[in-house]
This record gives sequence, structure tokens and C-alpha cells, in this order.
Amino acid sequence: MSSITAPAYDPTTTAQALAQKTTAAAQQILTNQTNTAGATSTGLSKLGSAISAFQSSLSSLTGLGKSVLAQTATLSDTGIGTATAKAGAPSGSYSVFVQQLATSSQVSYNNLSDGRSAGGILKVKLADEGAGTTTASFDVDLSSASADTDKDGVLSIREVAAAINRSSGNNGLVSAGVVTIGTESRLVLTSKNTGVANTVSLDASGVTDTALQTGLGARTTIAAAQDAIIKLGGQASGTQIKQASNTFTNIDGVSMTFTRAQAPTENDITLKVAGDTNGTVSNVQAFVDAYNKLKSAIDTLVDAGDPGKDQAAGAFAHDAGIKALQSRLVSLVRSTSTSSLASYGIVATRDGTLSLDSTRLTKQLTANPNGLDELIGSASSSSPTGIAGSMNTYLNLWSNSATGQIKQRNDAVTKLQSTLSQRQTDLDAQFDSAYSRYLKQFTQLQTLQSTMTSNVSLFDALFSSDKSN
Repeated sequence: MSSITAPAYDPTTTAQALAQKTTAAAQQILTNQTNTAGATSTGLSKLGSAISAFQSSLSSLTGLGKSVLAQTATLSDTGIGTATAKAGAPSGSYSVFVQQLATSSQVSYNNLSDGRSAGGILKVKLADEGAGTTTASFDVDLSSASADTDKDGVLSIREVAAAINRSSGNNGLVSAGVVTIGTESRLVLTSKNTGVANTVSLDASGVTDTALQTGLGARTTIAAAQDAIIKLGGQASGTQIKQASNTFTNIDGVSMTFTRAQAPTENDITLKVAGDTNGTVSNVQAFVDAYNKLKSAIDTLVDAGDPGKDQAAGAFAHDAGIKALQSRLVSLVRSTSTSSLASYGIVATRDGTLSLDSTRLTKQLTANPNGLDELIGSASSSSPTGIAGSMNTYLNLWSNSATGQIKQRNDAVTKLQSTLSQRQTDLDAQFDSAYSRYLKQFTQLQTLQSTMTSNVSLFDALFSSDKSN
């Protein structure tokens, strides 16, 4: 009798291969759809970031109260102070005399000693004592639980200072410290803000220790608080302006910060406000760069790719909506105002990017400085104007967090990805079911083959024995 022969195989490997073959077509479709959804989600994220960056740049350059036109403010003596101007500041020249700087209040409380008993409330006050008005006040808890930080049962001057500094009502209004002169410790208080309205004093009537109450009731002025005083128009006949801060903003769009007062014998200083050509060129270049960066990002997303050069297509290579966005942005900078933009050196190239000729821009700013601002306009949401306004209004249709195209598309992709995830779960279950079925079948077949082979071997042995007899 000849033996039974059968192909050798592993039931596990065979079952897995057949199960994969059963689900391969569906898995390939599902994988392609999942990859496409993932690429779309990533593409939308990149698009959203690019649009957001461009709109932020527009806002910083042409938002409410802003302009690509830069202004500069300079003081004839920078040793006395500095000045800055916003875009809308009117050009002009002003005479200024700095009569007095604003200073902070600094006082000390002397003849204090450590080892005072804890308890009571110390009140810190900031006030214009001449006018009898209180600017601010706060209470300091000197109880043992709050102020006695080393828990030795008594208060030191440093613990009193620390209690003032960490008082919840302080909020940085007053800084307290201890100065030691010889063997004497003094509590020194300094107001954060300048001006006579911030003169520091203590009300120790609520302190329970008599000696501490007495010591905190005797104030010595180290530096008197005072307001800043300037004369706009010059020392001789100028208008006096008095305020608590050394930074003056009385001239629209201009800020002046003074660091030194002038002696009566000194000459007036001059404030000049004028157009800043270099600043304007820098702003226009920033606008051009921001636009080109956005366009480059969109171009990459809609790029058709080149299989011959192994260059993959962009996530939105076949998306009509994103291509419409690309075309719309190009048309906005190639509007009927393009010839005027070109006169300012802002040129739209054939591929839709922008380039800047700073020499031409500078020349045209001299001839017509206000025309540029009218062309580029404002990206303000409340009153959009010019190219910046048109761009920002259109891009809001995409970037709006509630109704924008990117939000709607993201919602759709998220829903699709959830559906695809469920389909993958179902397909995995289908694979597992097929695998279990095939594994059971081929395991049984392998067992049957093994039994038959064993029986054949037994018969061969029996018949071989008979023949030998």
C-alpha cells in the first residue's frame, strides 16, 4: 500500500492569508479613504494657520486706528526724554520745557525695635494730603497667626514689613523694607506709582502693642511725592500741564516720557512729529511678505504634484473651493487699484505674488503720502476699507470660528473620520471572524490528515508483517 501524501501547511498562517484576502479589497478602499481624510484634516489645519497668521499681520499693520504709514516723534535733547508717534499722529513741531519730574513717595518709621507683641490691624494709606483725598488704602493683619512667621510669639520689624508686602490689598502699591543704620532698624515704605496722590502714610491706631503703635505713628519723609510739570509752548509763555506720570500723551498720537527736569536757565526742547519713510517701507514690506507667505501656503495645498519627479500632490489639488480661494486672493491684489499700487512700488507678478520696489515707494510717498494709506486701507472689522479691508472681509468667510468654511469642513472631516473608524472596527471584526473560521477548518483538516497518515502507517506495518510470513 502506498502512503497518503498531503501538502504541508501551517493552519495559522493559512487562515490569516485567506482572511486577509477576504477583506483586502474593502481594506484598501477604507485605507485610501482614511488617508485622504487625514490629509484633508492636516491641510485644513495648515490653511487655518496660514490665514490666521495673515489676518494677524493685517490687524497689526492696518487694524483699527493703525496705518501702514509710519510717523516718528523725536526730541531735540534725548538726555531729557524720548518720544514716539502712532501712525495717525499729525505732523508738527512743538516747544516743550520740562519743569519737574514726577516722583514716588518714600517714607521711614524710625526708633522701632523687635520683640513687639502681635495683634491688631495696621492701615496703609496712599493720599494727596494737600487736597485731603485718599487714593487707596489697605489693611495689614498683625495678628500672631498672620504676621508672626517664625512663630516665636513676638513681631520683628522685618515681619511687619513682610506682612505689608504680602497683604492681599496691597497689589504692589507699596513696597516695604528694613534699613539698618548703626544699631537702629527703620521701616521704609515706597509707593509704586508717582505723583502727590500716592503719598504713603500709616494709621497705627488699630495696632495693639503700644510701643509699636507709637513707632508706626511717627513718619519721616525721605523723598516727597510730586507730580510732573511740563510747559507745552516753552518755559516763558507755554501752557502748564501737571500730572502724576512722567509720560505725557496730551498731543494726539504722541507719547513723551521724560527722565530729567530742566534747570530754569536751560533752553526749551523741540518735539518734531513727521512721516517716517523707513518705517513705512518696513510696514509695506511686512504686508508684502505676509501676503506672499499666505499665497505660498495655499499654492502648496493645491499643487498638482509631479509623479515623474516623485512630487506628491497637495491635499487640495482637486478641491475647487480652495482653488477659488487662491484665485480670489490674486484678484484682490490685481484689482482696479493695481496700477496705483504699482506707482507705490507694490507690483503683482504673473504668479500672483507681490514684490516691493522701495525706491519707487519712497519717491511716491514724497509726492502723495496719503494715497498709499487709502489704497491699502484698513482691516478693521467695523469699517473695512481698501485692499486690506477686502482681503480681511473675504478671509473671514473662511476663518470665522463659528460659521467659516474651515470650521464647516473640519466638522465634516471629523464626522467622516468617526464613520471611517467605525467601518474599520467592523472590518476588523469581519477579518477576525473569517480568520477564526479558516483556522478552525484548517486545524480540523490538519488533524484529519495526521490521523489518516497514522492509519496508513499502521496498515503498512501490518501488511508488511503478513508478507514476511
